[in-house]
Amino acid sequence: MKMSLSYAFGASSIPLLGETIGGNLTKTVARFPNNEALVSAHQNYRATYQEFYNQTTQVAKALINIGVKSGDRVGVWSANRYEWTLLQYATARIGVILVNVNPAYRTSELIFVINQSEMSHIFSSLTFKSSDYKRMITDAKEFCSTLKCEVFFDDNWDDFLKGAEKISDEVLESFENEVQFDDPVNIQYTSGTTGFPKGVTLSHHNILNNGYFIGIRLKYSDKDRVCIPVPFYHCFGMVIGNLACTAHGACMVIPNDSFDPEITLKVVTKEKCTSLYGVPTMFIAELAVKDFDSYDFSNLRTGVMAGSVCPPEIMKKVESLMNIKEMSICYGMTETSPVSTQTLIGTPLGKQVSTVGTVQEHLEIKIIDNDGKIVKRGEHGELCTRGYSVMLKYWNDPENTKKVLDDGRWMHTGDLAVMDDEGYITISGRIKDLIIRGGENISPKEIEDFLYAYPNIMDVQIIGVPSEKFGEEVMAWVKVREGATLSEEEILNYCKGQIAHYKVPKYWKFVDEFPMTISGKVRKVEMREISIKELEL
Repeated sequence: MKMSLSYAFGASSIPLLGETIGGNLTKTVARFPNNEALVSAHQNYRATYQEFYNQTTQVAKALINIGVKSGDRVGVWSANRYEWTLLQYATARIGVILVNVNPAYRTSELIFVINQSEMSHIFSSLTFKSSDYKRMITDAKEFCSTLKCEVFFDDNWDDFLKGAEKISDEVLESFENEVQFDDPVNIQYTSGTTGFPKGVTLSHHNILNNGYFIGIRLKYSDKDRVCIPVPFYHCFGMVIGNLACTAHGACMVIPNDSFDPEITLKVVTKEKCTSLYGVPTMFIAELAVKDFDSYDFSNLRTGVMAGSVCPPEIMKKVESLMNIKEMSICYGMTETSPVSTQTLIGTPLGKQVSTVGTVQEHLEIKIIDNDGKIVKRGEHGELCTRGYSVMLKYWNDPENTKKVLDDGRWMHTGDLAVMDDEGYITISGRIKDLIIRGGENISPKEIEDFLYAYPNIMDVQIIGVPSEKFGEEVMAWVKVREGATLSEEEILNYCKGQIAHYKVPKYWKFVDEFPMTISGKVRKVEMREISIKELEL
């Protein structure tokens, strides 16, 4: 008999890993010492697992030499590079909490994060794109009493590494022996679209197990080579990317410091990658690369698409044109390490393009109404997650922690979802994104999926804008395919009789780009602000 309530538990015959990230890495190195562990294409860097481990040992000793202690918060402010990964594992080995600083931050945001986490040391690039990190850190220092030291990868990194010689193996071992798997290992600041960013505090147990079980669903082994064009400062890069690889002996491949579709395809070809990651907008950009057919996708097998739900038309192209027959959709949030649900390899195409899969192993999910009661399957409500992946807390912020983590340790996601009879989850949007027009609840995703099927539309985002008459009206931002032309009238004709009249966008804006976060998520809040201003609403 099928369950009637929207609750599911990820039963598993595979136990959770009861070990630290350092302990797990040590086991992987022992099994695959000569396998490639890390490649950074844009830095001409490559290392075997043994070499990678030895380098994390050097970084860990160098950290101890500059006075870093267990439990200290150490920041990393940089786009993707091999040193970032070395720091991720070196800090974990000695019980230090790595604080990921968003590469897009400006000085005021940097000051907030340093002070809120009481950061003692920061590792940084000198510059990135238009940002002068060194100058911003200098400007921030007078407002940050806890910051003792800064190390710049392209300046004094080598001098920092030399300090490792002063620390013995015994001292390093004494640090490692103190680390427990429930200890915090990472703080990631949420985007802060409402109020100040919150420091999601994650443990070894949280993120190691999440990476491990993601890798199991992707059928990772020491033969896999994973192309990671998504940012390390985000869980997508450092957990779904790095930790899923090292937990299974796969190779981490960094194509570039930041996303470039052409470079990504070149690296996939050259490094014979078997897996490719990205948010849907990244795959859309890769499919649009001019000489797309000249790249070799024969080694690609699997990958992860996350961040937002993939339009069915895009998924079909990724599976057929990029040879990713075993693509997996992941859903989650930073507060859940991040993945709560994921599609299994072999999921029927209909489920693959319309759902975010089923509950992850060892986790529970439920969907609740406004009163906190579990809804019946097929009914919409808020998705909640419980289990090993749920964050410890927001750092030094009990008030906001209490708002999202209830007494039963359920994490309230703020996402609207529905569960079918087989336990598959469909995300229908953020509770805050829902458009309410004249009393009708409208899901932006539903309209986006419909419009994606139109041949000349490359990408589309739906938002709600204020309306005196209806409370809100629907607006579409549209990216037109290269070389194609498209008019508002043409799309309105396409919509006519196909979707309910109240779902047809009243306003249309044709654009080359959407406002994006650095992790590749579309900033609908900013789109709404721009639209209100331009439409004079």
